[in-house]
Amino acid sequence: MTIEDRDTASVITHALARDTLSRLRDVETEQVAFRKGLVKLGRVCGYEIIDGSMETEYVEIQTPLETTMGERVKGLDDVVIVNVLRAATPFVEGLLKAFPRAKQGVISAGRDEEAGMDEDGFPISIDYVKLPEIRERDTVIVADPMLATGSTMCAVLDRVLENAPEPEHLFVLSAVSAPDGLIRVGERFPEAELLTVSIDDRLDENGYIVPGLGDAGDRAFRTT
Repeated sequence: MTIEDRDTASVITHALARDTLSRLRDVETEQVAFRKGLVKLGRVCGYEIIDGSMETEYVEIQTPLETTMGERVKGLDDVVIVNVLRAATPFVEGLLKAFPRAKQGVISAGRDEEAGMDEDGFPISIDYVKLPEIRERDTVIVADPMLATGSTMCAVLDRVLENAPEPEHLFVLSAVSAPDGLIRVGERFPEAELLTVSIDDRLDENGYIVPGLGDAGDRAFRTT
């Protein structure tokens, strides 16, 4: 198993995930390679979710030669992926390679950096929400490459779970996370399974993850 339980989250330790994250961190990685890296990382994370949390069932299969038994993953039609715009877009593209039949939701959320950070993180504005119906049997994956203060993710989860039943699985998936954000989200939403590729050292005075990988949205969409 390449998912390890830590104090505040579960960490994906698959060698390809760690290799891809290292390339994403590199300041020399330019836009196209950065976007492709996020896609690759999303795909690996999706496969790890399947392997670590989804059950299989035995089915009878007719091969060209004879009948045999095989295994298929249960619940692949009951997956909801929530894209936290905009940085998660290539990350979600990779997840969809693992879950091609997933229903998708989008939430546009961002922190007000001019207002500054306090003990509760940043004020969060949500500009757009479009979510599919969430059912009790669903596996819900809320994807954002960066989990920093946790303010944005908490605001997003409030919307995702509003008027919805508790799904069978609720994953908060990130590439890199800060301890403060993991604690905040874990305390507010104990039902969520926090899954990340790296728990980084800390947040700086501006609320950025250190060592981090910079602003994932800016690097992916070349807006710097």
